[in-house]
Amino acid sequence: MQLAILAGGLGTRLGPLTANTPKSLVPVLGRPFLEHQIKLVREAGIKRLVLCIGHYGEQIMERFGDGRAYGVEIAYSQEGERLLGTGGALKKAEQLLDDAFMMMWGDSYLLLDYAGIWRAFQARDLPAMMVVYRNENLRVPSNVVVEGGKVTVYDKWSRDPGKVYIDQGLTCLSKQLLQRVPFDEPFAIEEVFRDLAEQGKLAAFETEQPFYEIGSPQGIAELESILRKQESGA
Repeated sequence: MQLAILAGGLGTRLGPLTANTPKSLVPVLGRPFLEHQIKLVREAGIKRLVLCIGHYGEQIMERFGDGRAYGVEIAYSQEGERLLGTGGALKKAEQLLDDAFMMMWGDSYLLLDYAGIWRAFQARDLPAMMVVYRNENLRVPSNVVVEGGKVTVYDKWSRDPGKVYIDQGLTCLSKQLLQRVPFDEPFAIEEVFRDLAEQGKLAAFETEQPFYEIGSPQGIAELESILRKQESGA
């Protein structure tokens, strides 16, 4: 299993926390968020990571190096001065990626069975599979319609009460899909997901496990509460 983490975002909702620091290094219980992320996926069996970095990305490289100190192997893909978006960042990392890989948002903390999800993807004859959660527009606006084991609508740009699922933050995909992404141009991988859903080519993997994230101060506080419970064995 190989996991690409999109860690190049600006983290503007975090205000002064990301004024001079990349979002992945925002402290959570006194340690960089990325350290928690790496520990989580390593214990789930993922040892090979590609970090797509941009905003203050050199700080991430200096902190985590090649990953050996954290029990993983890390390769880096740098966007440079021009932010390329989620799709552009993956396109830039194309040479580092396996023919099929997993992709996770850089601010997500997902308590999932990663190996089981990977096996489910391999068993499906589709180019991508998205982990989805029945959100019912409660935590944040839902953006996915699921029917017959597939994502039939993916739309994060407009609100619709008919969408009850949400993109959990983890997607398995074939590298061939990056042919749809322009090179060295800003582009959102979400546009590829939208098109795949319309074409009936995006599998759905439903989880009942809520998602946690550090995109906001409230999200950080919630995650810290979860981590404290884990550490106490509660």
